[in-house]
Amino acid sequence: MAEKNTDATAGRKTTEPAKRSRAAKKKQRNPWVGRTLIGAVLLAILLPLGAFLAAYVMVDVPEPEELPTPQVSQIMASDSSTELARIVPPEGNRRQVSVEEIPDYVKNAVLAAEDREFYTNPGFSITGFTRAVIGQITGDASAGGGSTITQQYVKKTLVGDEHSYVRKARELVYSVKMTNEWSKDEILGAYLNTVYFGRNAYGVEAAAQAYFNKPVTELGPDEAAVLAASIQLPSQLEPWTNPEAAQARWSYVLDGMVEIGTLGAEERAALDYPETRDPATVSAYTEATGPNGLIKNQVMTELASVGITEDEVNTRGLIVTTTIDPEVQAATVEAVNANMEGQNDNLRTAAVSMEPDTGAVRGYYGGEDATGWDYANAGLQTGSTFKIFGLAAALQQGIPLSTLYDSGPVTIPGGITISNVGGGSCGYCSIGEALKFSHNTSFIRLQQDLENETQDTADMAHALGMATSLPGIPETLTENGDLPYEGIILGQYQSRPLDMSIALATLANEGVWHQPHFVERVETGSGEVLYEFQGQEGERRVSEAVANNLMYAMQPIADYSGGALDGGRISASKTGTTQLGDTGYNRDAWMVGTTPQLATSVWVGTEDNTPIFTPWGGNMYGAGLPTDIWKDILDDSLVDEPIEYFPDPEPINWGNGLSVSNGNAYVPPPVIYNPAPVAPVAPAPAPSESEEVAPAPEESLAPAPAPAPAPAPPETGGGNPAPEDDGGGGDEGGIEIAPGLVIPEIEIPALP
Repeated sequence: MAEKNTDATAGRKTTEPAKRSRAAKKKQRNPWVGRTLIGAVLLAILLPLGAFLAAYVMVDVPEPEELPTPQVSQIMASDSSTELARIVPPEGNRRQVSVEEIPDYVKNAVLAAEDREFYTNPGFSITGFTRAVIGQITGDASAGGGSTITQQYVKKTLVGDEHSYVRKARELVYSVKMTNEWSKDEILGAYLNTVYFGRNAYGVEAAAQAYFNKPVTELGPDEAAVLAASIQLPSQLEPWTNPEAAQARWSYVLDGMVEIGTLGAEERAALDYPETRDPATVSAYTEATGPNGLIKNQVMTELASVGITEDEVNTRGLIVTTTIDPEVQAATVEAVNANMEGQNDNLRTAAVSMEPDTGAVRGYYGGEDATGWDYANAGLQTGSTFKIFGLAAALQQGIPLSTLYDSGPVTIPGGITISNVGGGSCGYCSIGEALKFSHNTSFIRLQQDLENETQDTADMAHALGMATSLPGIPETLTENGDLPYEGIILGQYQSRPLDMSIALATLANEGVWHQPHFVERVETGSGEVLYEFQGQEGERRVSEAVANNLMYAMQPIADYSGGALDGGRISASKTGTTQLGDTGYNRDAWMVGTTPQLATSVWVGTEDNTPIFTPWGGNMYGAGLPTDIWKDILDDSLVDEPIEYFPDPEPINWGNGLSVSNGNAYVPPPVIYNPAPVAPVAPAPAPSESEEVAPAPEESLAPAPAPAPAPAPPETGGGNPAPEDDGGGGDEGGIEIAPGLVIPEIEIPALP
C-alpha cells in the first residue's frame, strides 16, 4: 500500500513540474495570441477601409446631366398640342421634371416615407446598413433594409439590384461619393424622376397623371402622400385593390411629415384619403392607336435619318412636332370611316395628303391597326393613274395635249392586241381627251413616240417623286434592271400611295419638288432644340409649262368621275383600276388628285389580293369608293380655305423632230395649242344600274380635233353607279398576259 501511495505521490510530483512548464509556455505565448487577435481586428477594419478608399478613388460618379433617365417622348401634331403618339421606353412611362417644379409637399412626403434623415446622412444610414448586413448574413429578411434615397437611386441607375455583398459594397461607395459630389437637391430630383410608383408610372410626373390625372405641380399634401406611400410596395399598396393597406401607409407618411416638421398637426388631422383614378383608365403604355401608330413609325424612321438615335428618343423626353395637320387628319379618318361603313369586310384603304409648296405630309392613313401593315407605305399596282407620268414625259418632249392619237386597238411587240374597256374609242382624239376617257390604246401609242419609250415614263415618274426602291424591290419601275415593259404607262409596276401624293404635289407646285417630311421640330423636355426642318427652295423636276399643262388636262376628271369638289373648287385628278389577272375582276382602285393647297391620293384594295367588289357585288373602280373618300377628305380639309386656281398653262408647241415609229406617230394639230381656262362642270346625276353611262360634256382639249366617232360609253362595272375608268395594269380588254411576253401580269404577293 505504502509503495502504491509513494508511487502515486511520485506521479503527482512528476506531473506538477510539467504543469508549471506548460503554464510558463502558455504565458509566453499569450502576448502573441493577443497581438494576433489585435492584428486580426485591425485587418478586419483596415482592409475593408482600404478597399473602400481605393474603390472611392477609382469610381467615377457621372454628373447629373450625364446620367440619362428613360422617359417618354411625345409625337405631336403640327399645332403642338394634339398628341398623336408616345414613344415609351422599355422601362415604362416617365416624364422628366426639374426638382424646382416638384412641390415641397411631394418632396417632404417622399422623405417621410423613405429617408427622414436624407439631408443629414452621408449617403447611407449606419444603423440601417448594419441591419441590412445582418439580414444578409442570417437570411433574416425581417432584420430590415437600410437603403437611403441615395442608395435606392444608385442601385437603380448605376449598380443594379443583384443580391450580393459586392453589389452592396459598390452601392455604398457610389452613394458616399455621389453625396460628396452632387447636391442633395440634385439627388432628390433625380430620384423622384426615376422611382417607380406603380400603375406603370416611373417618376412623379407620370405618377401624378396615373393616380390623379393632373400634373405634379398641382398636387396637394394628401395626394403627395398617396404617391409617397406607394413607393415601398407599389403593387401591394394599390388603393383600388388593397385600400386598407394603402390608407395605413398613407397615414404613416403623413404622420412622418408631422414628425419631421414639414406638415402641421392640425393640417394633418383635416386631411382625408383622396380619390384616385380607376387604374383601368390609365394607359401609360399606349404608344399610339389606330392610324397614329403608322404615323409614329414614319416619324421614327425620319428621326433616325436626321441623326436622332433611338437611345435619345428613349432617354431625353423628346417632344416631336410633326407636319400632321389635326384638321386634315381628322377629315381623313372621318372620310375613310364614313365611306367604308357598309363595304365588304375584306376591303382596305390608304390615303395620304401632302402640301405642295412645302412637302409636308398633312394627313396620313395606312390602316386601322397601329402595329399592322401600312398600306400607305406599301408597293401597289397603280393602274391608269400612271398615265400622267407618260403624258408628262411627252409634254416635256414637245408633244402638246392637243396632239391627236388613234384610240383604236393597238398591237404591241409579242403580238398582243390592246383595246379599251368595252371596246370604247374616240377615233382620233387629242391625248388630253384620251386622258379623261383613260383610253389605254392612245397612251400606248403616245409612249411609243417618246424618245426612249418606256424608260422615259419611268424616268419622269422617278423625277416627280416615285421611290427608286421599295422593300423587296431594289430598283422600281424596271424589269430586273432592264427597260420596263410597255405596261408601265398603264400602271403595271408598283408604287406607294405616299409616292403618288409626292408626285402630285410636285406637279401642283409647277414642277418644283420639295423634300417630303413628317417632322418639323424636335426638342428635349428642357427646351433644347435638337432638329428643325429647314424650309428649302425645292428642286425643279419639270418645267412650269409641263406641270401646268398636265394640271390643265387633269382638271375635268373629278367632275367626270363624280368627284367634283364642293363650291366649284378646282382640282386636277386621275382615277385608276387594276385587274386581277384575266379573271375579269378588279384588284386595286385609285383616285389621285390635287388642289393648289393639298395633294391627296387614295387607294382601295384587299389585304390578300382578292377581288374588290361593291356591296351589291359589282366590280369596284377608281371612280367609285376611292373617289368618294378623296372628295370627302379634300372638301372637309379645305372647307375654310379660299378657292385657289392653277396657273394658266403656257403653250407647248408641237414638233421637235421625233421620228415616226411603228406607224403610230402623233398627228400635228392644225393650229398651235393655246388652251383656255376650263370652267368647272357640275357632275351629272348618277345613273341607275341599268343605264349606260355617257361621258359628261366638257370643253374640248384640242383646238380643232379631227372628226371622230363619238366615244363609246364606259361600262358601269357590274352595278357601280359611277362612271368607270380603265382596268389598268396593261390588261384593259381581258388580254391574256403570259410569261415571256412584253406585258406580263405582275401579281403582288399577299400582304401580311
